[in-house]
Amino acid sequence: MSDALSQVLAAAGKPTENVALPDGTRLALLPYGARVLGLFAPSDEGNFFWTNNALQNAEAAKAYFAGDGWHNTGGDRTWIAPELDTFYRDATFTQYWQPRELDMSDYRVDRVGGGCQLSRQMTLHLARTGADVWLELTKWFGPATHPLRCQRELSDVAARLDYAGYTQRVALRSLDAEPPAVGIWNLVQLPPGGEMLVPLYAPSAPQKCFGDVPSDSLVVDDRLLRVKVNFSGSHKIAIKAAALCGRAGYVYGDRDRWSLVIRNFFVNPSGRYVDVQRPDLEDEGYCFQMCRVDEPDFGSFCELEYHAPALGAPPDPRLGEDVSQVWAFRGPREAIDTTARALLGARP
Repeated sequence: MSDALSQVLAAAGKPTENVALPDGTRLALLPYGARVLGLFAPSDEGNFFWTNNALQNAEAAKAYFAGDGWHNTGGDRTWIAPELDTFYRDATFTQYWQPRELDMSDYRVDRVGGGCQLSRQMTLHLARTGADVWLELTKWFGPATHPLRCQRELSDVAARLDYAGYTQRVALRSLDAEPPAVGIWNLVQLPPGGEMLVPLYAPSAPQKCFGDVPSDSLVVDDRLLRVKVNFSGSHKIAIKAAALCGRAGYVYGDRDRWSLVIRNFFVNPSGRYVDVQRPDLEDEGYCFQMCRVDEPDFGSFCELEYHAPALGAPPDPRLGEDVSQVWAFRGPREAIDTTARALLGARP
């Protein structure tokens, strides 16, 4: 699948930058939109991420990229929050528009620091202030060694699972004299039908952003939020930073082939998280979001999303930085459940 995906995109005029990490993990980076489009374990050709059906063959991909709609290829991408400012034309919030300079443009590729870096300068329009802001986004991808390598009691479990992982370092810099209140927003697209697992320090009822997640698909206990993504339609919920432990995982699969994808990210409840929803534009502080998308124009997938604090903090108010890891495992369900317990505190 890794070679096939790269071949399709090359034939469609959107070549990937293929990265082999020291542990055998393979990444298919798409400079068009700065996405990690493919994540592959050393001995497995199955992509851990969801990708658009239009990328199954070259002719369909060419037609897709020729269209004037949003080119949602899939995988792991970085957007810029707050969504109400960067994805709407004005403060009436009537026309949703994915910024082409951010997500549908080519990024510069550099092989640096033992990894691969994608970077771009852009101007974005902010809906509520009406200002145009000049930003530079830089993303570096490198190794993330197995998180359970030092857990000797789990060595047999680890041996039964294929593993792939990477570290992502993102820098967002304001090139204007006064930095806007915008922040890094990372999103991974995954196949629907799985279960989202979010460790919590304390019970926290999720905030509805849009749609209505069925009540029987969502469980919050003392230390874990579970969402069974077994519903259709488009829905989104959010959790505030103070309750989050800094990891979220997603389990999907069937029979003897199950996958667990975990994002390990830094949470700073003292930081300013600026993404808000229209019912209450003052209700800040949300760091994690789960989004189910089921739209003919965009695809059918589940998103694991998290935010970093906005620009404006000392010592350099014009610079925001974020470091995270993606850890992905594939194999029998029993071994996947044991790994989920070890890394997320989740019970099967």
